[in-house]
Amino acid sequence: MRWTLSPKPHQEDMDRLAQALNVDALVAQLLLQRGVTNYEEAKQFFRPQLADLHDPFLMKDMYRAVNRIHEAMANQENILVYGDYDVDGTTAVALLSSYLLERYPNVATYIPDRYGEGYGVSLKGIDFAEDNGFTLIIALDCGVKAIKQVAYAKEKGIDFIICDHHRPGDTLPNAIAVLDPKRNDCHYPYSELCGCGVGFKLVQALALQNGDTVNDLIPYLDLVATAIGADIVPITGENRILAHYGLKVINKAPRAGFKAILEQVKKQELTITDVVFIIAPRINAAGRMEHGQHAVDLLTETQLEQARKYAAGIEKFNHDRKHLDQEITEEALLQILDNKEEDRYTSVVYKETWHKGVIGIVASRLTETYYRPTLVFTKSGDKLAASARSVKGFDVYNALEGCADCIEQFGGHKYAAGLTLLEEQYESFKAKFEKVVGESIPPELLIPEQRIDAQINLFDITPKLMRILKQFAPFGPGNMTPVFMAKGVQDTGYAKGVGEDAKHLKLSVVQRGKTNPKEVVHPIGAIGFNLGDRLPLVKKGQRFAIAFTLDENEWNGQTSLQLKLKDLK
Repeated sequence: MRWTLSPKPHQEDMDRLAQALNVDALVAQLLLQRGVTNYEEAKQFFRPQLADLHDPFLMKDMYRAVNRIHEAMANQENILVYGDYDVDGTTAVALLSSYLLERYPNVATYIPDRYGEGYGVSLKGIDFAEDNGFTLIIALDCGVKAIKQVAYAKEKGIDFIICDHHRPGDTLPNAIAVLDPKRNDCHYPYSELCGCGVGFKLVQALALQNGDTVNDLIPYLDLVATAIGADIVPITGENRILAHYGLKVINKAPRAGFKAILEQVKKQELTITDVVFIIAPRINAAGRMEHGQHAVDLLTETQLEQARKYAAGIEKFNHDRKHLDQEITEEALLQILDNKEEDRYTSVVYKETWHKGVIGIVASRLTETYYRPTLVFTKSGDKLAASARSVKGFDVYNALEGCADCIEQFGGHKYAAGLTLLEEQYESFKAKFEKVVGESIPPELLIPEQRIDAQINLFDITPKLMRILKQFAPFGPGNMTPVFMAKGVQDTGYAKGVGEDAKHLKLSVVQRGKTNPKEVVHPIGAIGFNLGDRLPLVKKGQRFAIAFTLDENEWNGQTSLQLKLKDLK
């Protein structure tokens, strides 16, 4: 890893903020690095308020969307709530459909089949709407590029409202409304909402016109927080407010579906990280292994007993997903080795029998191993489908745009995308992608980066600092858990490998005092997951530097501070 120390703010700014908030210089530094510059901004950061959410009608086309929904209700039209099969899409469908159904009966949901229809708005879905008398489709977490599909629907007398957060193309679909904060002509103050977040803004607009307040919508925020975590959007601005209150709902009054999941894993007081690694994979597993509608059923169920049955089925999907993910990852790694492709700028692998539902996870695993932009292909009907993942700092979506002549269709984000192409295009695409990435990626981006917020001494670590850092949560992109560096530390002789194959490193470290080399601060425990191979370095008695986050270790009813090592050298 290359360690990158974040720039230290100007001393005057740190002193000014420290005085205004009555905190020490280190806390002021961390806040300034997160864009918090004064008392008012600190208040919003530490005490997020629902009242600070933006007016949903600032979003382009919001009035048109709300008016069309009211018109549909007044005319007793059938409304189809349509969403993608991942966490963002299924939570968005659960949110909007359950809100509408509480007020109007003629509402149904539709999640496309990952294998039969693929990502986004499908012609099959529109045919379903026509066959079943739906005249309004509200698409969530997809649709901003569905120009042909929306035109096809219009021919059949079906209107579209699109709630998306992906980057639009040059032309927008001819829908009644296209709600997307990334539209060039949309001046909504916050552009980083997830798909479920855009759906929430639509619900907020409907609620305002019904005379309700945002406080009436708090029970829906567990869905929004889950989507924010799973879709890896920045946890800043509105997302921070929504995630903060959504986590409270998950921990204090979870919907039946979440409660059923949490009963199985026996976890209390979830963080956003827990949501990402416990709830999100299970919701995702439904669409990966069977059908995303199973996730919607779980998330909209109000009876706990029935929710437990749904959760048990989804747990089985998740178990199967883990097995497949491991198996395909091993095959993909072997393919890279067999083809002697370890030294390329990219990883592009393909096997027609790989399960389409897990190729995105496999792409992430390969990126972790080789740390370069990665695509994993499988056969999908008469075409090849792929999931793309990137490394920090490199825009894989832009790279795919540079290969557009070798691709049938693609969409996504800076760090994750999906695409389809014809089998005969595969080799030319692979060569073109390697060329485009090789010519555009700075060499340092191919080495994993460990960002460090501040260099500190071990005696700076106190229970008070830990209490303040806890209030920085929820953590995520734009507000990552603070990472510190300490130099010249030594193990006390306690270091050992722990866990299966001793792959984790457990140690106790001390640091010599600045003025008196014999002065030693009180030893502090540290755990380094997957750092077991560093044990020989630590046991030599020499000094080393550590990059770490602060953590609490609970053992036998006692809580103590410990360092969670990210790297050491």
